Amino acid sequence: MSTIEIETMSHLSTLQSSSDFLSTTTIIALTIFFSLLCACIIIGHLLEENRWANESITALLLGLCAGAVVLLASKGNSSKILVFSEDLFFLYLLPPIIFNAGFQVKKKQFFKNFTIILMFGIFGTVISFCLISVGAFLLFNRIGVTSLNTQDYLAVGAILSATDTVCTLQVLSQDETPFLYSVIFGEGVVNDATSIVLFNAVQSLDFNNIDAMISLKLLGTFLYLFFTSTILGVVAGLLSAFIIKTLYFGRHSTDREVALMMIMAYLSYMLAELLNLSGILTVFFCGIAMSHYTWHNVTQSSRITTKHAFATMSFIAETFIFLYVGMDALDIDKWKASSASAGTFIAVSSTLFALVLVGRAAFVYPLANFINCIRKRDGSNIAFRKQFIMWWAGLMRGAVTIALSYNQFSNSDDEDTQDSALMITSTIIVVLFSTVVFGSITKPLIEAVLLRHAKPNVSDATDIPSLDDLRLMFIENGEPSDMGAGPRRSSLRLLLTHPTWTVHYLWRKFDDRFMRPVFGGRGFVPFVPGSPTGASDEASRT
Repeated sequence: MSTIEIETMSHLSTLQSSSDFLSTTTIIALTIFFSLLCACIIIGHLLEENRWANESITALLLGLCAGAVVLLASKGNSSKILVFSEDLFFLYLLPPIIFNAGFQVKKKQFFKNFTIILMFGIFGTVISFCLISVGAFLLFNRIGVTSLNTQDYLAVGAILSATDTVCTLQVLSQDETPFLYSVIFGEGVVNDATSIVLFNAVQSLDFNNIDAMISLKLLGTFLYLFFTSTILGVVAGLLSAFIIKTLYFGRHSTDREVALMMIMAYLSYMLAELLNLSGILTVFFCGIAMSHYTWHNVTQSSRITTKHAFATMSFIAETFIFLYVGMDALDIDKWKASSASAGTFIAVSSTLFALVLVGRAAFVYPLANFINCIRKRDGSNIAFRKQFIMWWAGLMRGAVTIALSYNQFSNSDDEDTQDSALMITSTIIVVLFSTVVFGSITKPLIEAVLLRHAKPNVSDATDIPSLDDLRLMFIENGEPSDMGAGPRRSSLRLLLTHPTWTVHYLWRKFDDRFMRPVFGGRGFVPFVPGSPTGASDEASRT
């Protein structure tokens, strides 16, 4: 046999083994997942008018059913098609969801409630973290879980303090309840970042040398991560706006505009992770900056394309996550690794869930009433009904909780394997129960508690007044006096009496005068000859 024939046969055998590998693992797994994604889309469409169901619950239940089928097909050996991977979740699935949320969020409503969002997302998470950690430490020994150390208890508090931002997007409406949507979703974004910061801090703590300065160090670390992550996201959004506005990509190809927006948004997330910052905060504020500046610099066809492309990628990633979680919940190896009885599973899961309930109630009601006390304007208080919905809708736990749980408990020593497996499976039970129960009841509960009792003359989406109305606030009597303009109020006095409106007014003036001429935006879109919408743009300008 000649050398050429031998080399050819070797090459063919290599290709065949590679093909066999793909056909038996990756291709089968992706085929099943894409089939389930199609089923989720179809079922979600059929259940569109059903107030008890949404895509996340549908995907979760389909994932459970598919996992059960695979488990039966393998005769109880394994239900794994894809192994739960933190890299897959944090690097590929989460960024498009958070970016699209920032890109589509109503900025006026979000920044109007920014103080509440920060209080709930930072102080609320810390309160919940402390209560859950202390509660787990006091109760787990009585249940029989004795091998966990101090670091594990603190990690449990950080893990269960992370609300499910993804499910919040589907159970709340930005149009019907804009206040609740902006507060709960915004809190979820800040909450996830805070939980991850706390979790990483717990991982790096030296428990042999704990001093009184540890809390100040944690606070300093969080403030550093929060501001640097936010600034990085805004800078990435402004850079994309400046490049697209300056180089006029629309003259030659709208595809380049869309591609540049997508890549720079993802690049901001990767840079944040590379610098050990919060990628969630970075890509969220990058989406806000792009929607305010970059989106207005592209052609009309690119605007339509980006809006739907980002929403589509976010929808697919959301559905994939819940399918993934549903199938991974039936990982038989984790259930077998723990020798705990059914009663112990129920006891640990119930304890964790009860701590989540108490931990969230411990900051929602006190902080909401504190905000009511410091607010002076009538009609701006957070009513008890809204407080209840804010408590209820924030009880859902999702893939971030599972990912952090795997990170903490999947690499334990041999003697701690049983309790570590027990903690992972109990966390999965909490995630499944909270998502299905609270996710399905939130919509009808909002209709029963809020929308049914809504006053026709009071809107939940009270918008910030126009610039003309805001300018009148700077005149003492609202009208010019006989001598000309009346005495103007001081900026400090206006800031104290109407902080939100004053900041908005000053920001709009600064934005119109300095930011938009440089980075583009509404009113500063350059005319691009030869673009698909050039004729319509020219007609609209004349």
